[in-house]
Amino acid sequence: MRTTHWLMTAILGLLLSGCAGINTAPTPEARQALAPTGKLRVAFFLAPLYAIKDPATGELKGVAVDLGTELARRVGVPFDPVAYSSPAALIAGAKSGELDVALTGIDSARAAVLDFSAPYVEIEQGYLVRAGITMATVSDADRTGIRVGVVEKSAGDTLLSRTLKNATLIRANNIAELSTLLESGKADVIATGKTGLFAAAGKLPGSRVLDGSILVEPIAMGVPKGRDSTAAAYVGKFVEEAKAEGLVKSAIERAGLRGVVVAPLK
Repeated sequence: MRTTHWLMTAILGLLLSGCAGINTAPTPEARQALAPTGKLRVAFFLAPLYAIKDPATGELKGVAVDLGTELARRVGVPFDPVAYSSPAALIAGAKSGELDVALTGIDSARAAVLDFSAPYVEIEQGYLVRAGITMATVSDADRTGIRVGVVEKSAGDTLLSRTLKNATLIRANNIAELSTLLESGKADVIATGKTGLFAAAGKLPGSRVLDGSILVEPIAMGVPKGRDSTAAAYVGKFVEEAKAEGLVKSAIERAGLRGVVVAPLK
């Protein structure tokens, strides 16, 4: 009987501690630092990896919306989505105080204005080749006469600006412009996250996503620099809980993303 009682007590303790983790509320200081306007302004890009807009209803759906909504619920404030079309616009928004939390790839330009959590997902970046272009591997892209499209100031732009020796880089302002470069024939291949490449390939007959990757990009949550440190600490804790509780995995599956995996626990 004592053993049974001890076992039940232990199980109850584990359940209660698990619930406490799931519903951990921020301190008043962290809440004020995270949501100074009384709502949580969650920034992300309009792209399959983050969120897309339903053409019929205008509703935003995707991993960024799922995680942003849950973070706002735990903080105890309304969720306010802030969609950006380019890295440069998001960086400007972080500097000007337009956002409270950003879901974005980690690079030096963004790390200069955001205090990042550990990654919540990792995404392969690769190439989408337009119809009629002979190319079998990622190394084939670095040839004289090949035009490679990238989003300006993206992780792909940073890498390829340094590593491509023969191909010509063509820069786009955002993901939508990047697809247009390929569709119009102004680029022979485009480089970005494979999630977006697979989505674009479905709309461009004859195009194909090459096997292999040029880099694996960590995607994280960032809080604008200058906020009280409790804000970034709370977001970092939320990211680890969201990974451990399966929230990130479920959001990826709901969005139907390919080339994306949950990042390891910190």
